[in-house]
Amino acid sequence: MPSQTIQDLVTELQGLPTDLFQKDFLLTWEHPEEQIRAILTLAETFKRLHQEGTSYRAFDTGLAISIFRDNSTRTRFSFASAASAMGLSLSDLDEQKSQIAHGETVRETANMISFLTEVIGIRDDMFLGAGNTYMREVGAALTDGTKQGVLHRRPSLINLQCDVDHPTQSLADLAWLKKHFGGLENLRGKKIAMTWAYSPSYGKPLSVPQGIIGLMTRFGMDVSLAYPEGYGLIPDVVEVAKKNAAEAGGTFEVVNSMEAAFANADIVYPKSWAPYEVMGRRTELLTKGDKDGLKALEKECLANNAKFTSWECDRKKMDLTRAGKALYMHCLPADITDVSCKAGEVSAEVFEQYRIPTYHEAAYKPFVISALMFLERIADPAAKLAEIVSRGRKLHI
Repeated sequence: MPSQTIQDLVTELQGLPTDLFQKDFLLTWEHPEEQIRAILTLAETFKRLHQEGTSYRAFDTGLAISIFRDNSTRTRFSFASAASAMGLSLSDLDEQKSQIAHGETVRETANMISFLTEVIGIRDDMFLGAGNTYMREVGAALTDGTKQGVLHRRPSLINLQCDVDHPTQSLADLAWLKKHFGGLENLRGKKIAMTWAYSPSYGKPLSVPQGIIGLMTRFGMDVSLAYPEGYGLIPDVVEVAKKNAAEAGGTFEVVNSMEAAFANADIVYPKSWAPYEVMGRRTELLTKGDKDGLKALEKECLANNAKFTSWECDRKKMDLTRAGKALYMHCLPADITDVSCKAGEVSAEVFEQYRIPTYHEAAYKPFVISALMFLERIADPAAKLAEIVSRGRKLHI
């Protein structure tokens, strides 16, 4: 399949219905397939424009607010890059330096940071049952502030990772798969193994594997979710994946063997996460501020993880994949055996072989976030994109 030109991509976006204007993007499965296709098309267009040194600035003024309640490198800088490319100024809400530390309510904070704000990106993935709920609470406060005339325009929200989904990651992953395999239609029938992998740490969120099974099942892929007994995901999300696979003509299975998932796989995504049950217990302890309880839980969970050190993506398992040449993927940073830890998710040899491809995978995230900002804030995105391409304003590089 020949590579699409920028004009081809503009024409493609014109043929796709978009319905994100003045809305939020919190879970990929809340939005129709056409909307996902539009996001990917726009992200690819922005990536091409940037690559050839052309500005895709869309705003003259406005703020992009980021709220990170957990540590981040790729997503934090991708959000900042996207805001800058769009022409928005970035402001990061540090809750410890704000009046939140003095008891300011979510309703009040949401309005006070939003007077000239276009988009708010939130990462809140530490508390099971709380992160996505918090985002919706912020959204409700913004809706009320706009209705009451406090805000001239309601800012849009972008989920930068919560306890349920990591949409900017899974969309970037899908954009990379689309590029790697030459189109979304070529993903139909491809097998992707989303597997748990050993890590010498505990408490990693469930949102990456949930995001993958919730999105890839929508495009006719054969999705194999693998984890040791007891390391399951949120049951409701697993049901979403089953439903998506049935509707899209693909398959979805849950197995308790990494080898079974890797067998004849076209793509492998070995990634550690904490068991659903553990994340629930951890949330209760965090909420209570029970430090001793957290230490005891960590000790228990690390001991349990240690039973599954063989769950590593190594050459032997990669040889089980289709022709031994499956594409390795990871959201990064990966726990690399004998590099970042003594034993981890992936062998040094395998990771080094696929290191650059994982960087290409990560490189889609700022353009995916740019696309979300654009679609959420531009009333006629196809017309605006055509204007930007026609303008052809070069970057000062």
